[in-house]
Amino acid sequence: QVQLVESGGGSVQAGGSLRLSCAASGRTFSSYNMAWFRQPPGKEREFVAAISRIYSTIYTDSNSVKGRFTISRDNAKNTLYLQMNRLKPEDTAVYYCAASNNNFGRAYALYNYWGQGTQVSVSS
Repeated sequence: QVQLVESGGGSVQAGGSLRLSCAASGRTFSSYNMAWFRQPPGKEREFVAAISRIYSTIYTDSNSVKGRFTISRDNAKNTLYLQMNRLKPEDTAVYYCAASNNNFGRAYALYNYWGQGTQVSVSS
């Protein structure tokens, strides 16, 4: 098993930046495919980005984060990151990191380990 703890959320004005971190403990972090999801207020959880254990990356198909968010991982630190630039009010959500032993993709059901989430609030 792997335990995931997100941090780095907070309140920021539109146009600002935040870097989210997800610290992993337990089994070898490098063996997991990792992802970020978010859940805006009153909406369903949605995929943001994922990075495989061989560093392949995918992002949401929508243009909502294109060119603004970057996912990365540091296996030596057992940590997943999400760099978020030029934040917009519509980025307001609880952000979750997720891990999968074998699967890699955009679907919520592919990931079997989840953190508790970190709140990101962007004001206009």
